[in-house]
Amino acid sequence: MTIDRADIEKLGELARIAITEANIEATTRSINEVLALVDQLQSANTDQVSPLANPLDATQRLRHDRISESNHREDFQPLAPATENGLYLVPKVIE
Repeated sequence: MTIDRADIEKLGELARIAITEANIEATTRSINEVLALVDQLQSANTDQVSPLANPLDATQRLRHDRISESNHREDFQPLAPATENGLYLVPKVIE
């Protein structure tokens, strides 16, 4: 997969990044190099490689699940602009 000048201009517009005329060619070249590396990685044969979470086969130390903070809801609720049934009411942001 290759990226051309029009793609870079569109990406800059979508990301709201100002890409100057002087930088378009360098940006195009850099992104194409990254995509070439991704293509190279995707072509590697990983059939005999089992997935692993940690290359050192380490495990995470776990701690006991205990309450370490006290409940201050009754103290904070009177400070909130709006509450109902112990919940904080917030303005609707999605229509």
